[in-house]
Amino acid sequence: MGNSPEEEEEFLLNHSQNSTKGGVKTIPFIIVNESCERVASFGLQPNMILYITKFYNMDAARASVLLNLWSALSNGLSIFGAFISDSYIGRFRAIAIGTISSLIGMIVLWLTAIFPQIRPLPCGQDQLDCTAATAAQLAVILSSFGLISIGAGFVRPCSVAFGADQLENKENPDNERVMDTYFNWFYASVGISICVAITVIVYIQVHFGWQVGFGVPALLMVLAVSIYLIGSPLYIKAKPKGSLFTGLFQVAVAAFRKRHINVQLNYSDDCYYKAPESKLLKPSIDFRCLNRACIIEDPHMDLKPDGKASDPWSLCFVEQVEIMKCFLRVLPMWSTCIMLLVSFGQPLSIYQLLTVDRHITHQFEIPAGSFGMITILSLTIWIAFYDRALVPLLSRYTGLPTGLSTFSRMGIGLFLGIVATALSSITETIRRNKAINAGFEDDPNAVLNMSSMWFVPQLALYGVAEALNMVGQIEFIYSLFPKTMSSFAAALYTSGLALASLISSLLVSMVDSITSAGGKTSWLATNINRGHLDYYCWLTTFLCVINFLYFLAVCWFTDQHHHDGRNSLFPEVEEEQSANKRFHGA
Repeated sequence: MGNSPEEEEEFLLNHSQNSTKGGVKTIPFIIVNESCERVASFGLQPNMILYITKFYNMDAARASVLLNLWSALSNGLSIFGAFISDSYIGRFRAIAIGTISSLIGMIVLWLTAIFPQIRPLPCGQDQLDCTAATAAQLAVILSSFGLISIGAGFVRPCSVAFGADQLENKENPDNERVMDTYFNWFYASVGISICVAITVIVYIQVHFGWQVGFGVPALLMVLAVSIYLIGSPLYIKAKPKGSLFTGLFQVAVAAFRKRHINVQLNYSDDCYYKAPESKLLKPSIDFRCLNRACIIEDPHMDLKPDGKASDPWSLCFVEQVEIMKCFLRVLPMWSTCIMLLVSFGQPLSIYQLLTVDRHITHQFEIPAGSFGMITILSLTIWIAFYDRALVPLLSRYTGLPTGLSTFSRMGIGLFLGIVATALSSITETIRRNKAINAGFEDDPNAVLNMSSMWFVPQLALYGVAEALNMVGQIEFIYSLFPKTMSSFAAALYTSGLALASLISSLLVSMVDSITSAGGKTSWLATNINRGHLDYYCWLTTFLCVINFLYFLAVCWFTDQHHHDGRNSLFPEVEEEQSANKRFHGA
């Protein structure tokens, strides 16, 4: 008898090294596609506020709100893209749709730079006689942002997993090493792509204009689409098998449907719906109301003859319930990182850098949009220094294989974020006073006798703060979930970026509206010499301090009530952590 399509697919997934499909030969196609998408999309972001304010006659505050919403949409759609891919269309189609969507979006954006009819008329020399963009003109550029966001939402969460599909070979004893090598190369390519984006693409925009600056990303997306589709006959295209997020929704719905059940009663282990060969015999007592979702009321009604649930929206596995509980446990600690991410995205920071001396030599000047490289380099150097130098030293005193606990690293990261934001407030106060004393209050384009190196300490501190807090966050999440859910930490981080962008846009909008009331000059005025960006930075610093106190409260609560003394609700995670502690002599 011939194999069914499902059996053939399973064979390919388990024997990719010996088949004509999958294997190492497919990885260059996937990595090139991902790298081109990253370079193209990240290269648009640093200078985009300059393009919108100059060619669409928006004030800086409104442009900042728009770009934050764009960032929130891109990150939010990553969760949606992963859900659609895992549940319905598969990773191959998701990446294809995303890449083509990004290509169309960048072509539309490129056309706005080529054809002036798509943009409003430029402002007069006094910047007072400005024509607002029409609805049709705004629709064009907003459609380009939307298409690029859809592309990012489908490509980014699927590319790394799609590459893993090509290499997975359960019969290969070196499979784990092969997979580790792949992940290292993949994430290295992502880091290199972002560095190229905020240096090379930004440099092209500054020195060759917007038509070339937007044309190059569009050409990169043509290359991405071409390379990805050329490799199509070689790929293993696994069918969708369902999403983790579907399971979370099922638990919530099932628990609500069975809200009449009294969870205070003592049920025997046989009353709970368990997965085959499961180590979890019954749910934990945390969030007891969710236990209703896995209680079997009537075996004849709730179960099929083969033992499977008749309706997965009415009866869930014990494991599904525990995953939902882990998710709820993680949320308070996860929420503490949001304000740190908000403080990173200070509005109008590029306008500050445009007013200072950015020359390294007489001939070379660093583009204002490329200063984000300082944060990336600081983050990278700190992670390497901490892992290679500080961990061996600190582990002697703390007894922890990671040097410092996850809570300590998260807390230090939040504290450094406060210091960096306060430092940015002081730096802006100095810059603004120099501009006013030099008579440039009405000339925001004037370059001051002030080095751009003033901004390096705060940008470097942001990198160290992010390295400490975000790595600690991800490790904390990993400690609660089994290995099969390792991608969940990345999904939560992406959700944090989306929420931080939304909060930032709301904060900017509120501050601009309140401070400009009654005809006053807004703190976030496009002319930053007349505005008070330093006041906004101090406000953000205050909010970061409040967030730090909230973090301490969450730490205390977590320490007091952390799963009744257990690190995880899953036995296999407990066993793995105990083994690690014994191995390191903790």
